[in-house]
Amino acid sequence: MKFSDFNFHPDLTDGINAIGFETPTPIQDQAIPMILKGQDLIGSAQTGTGKTAAFLLPIIDQILKTGTDDHHIDALIVVPTRELALQIDQQLEGLSY
Repeated sequence: MKFSDFNFHPDLTDGINAIGFETPTPIQDQAIPMILKGQDLIGSAQTGTGKTAAFLLPIIDQILKTGTDDHHIDALIVVPTRELALQIDQQLEGLSY
């Protein structure tokens, strides 16, 4: 499977290609289709396996496909520490560039 198989919004696909991502990791391969269908899941994988991108890419895709309204929250990500929030924010900025 390749990232292009997920049928992400063209702008997101361009960003993924610019970063050099081609093949999803196992956690991404399993989680992204479920998230795109609106299903809930709990995923567990080692550090550095792409868990953050596994949930951020479908969120970005949904926002791009449905548009955004400056008067409401499009997504809320709750994490236990400030450091993790900063890491997720950095990855979000990179993926959504």
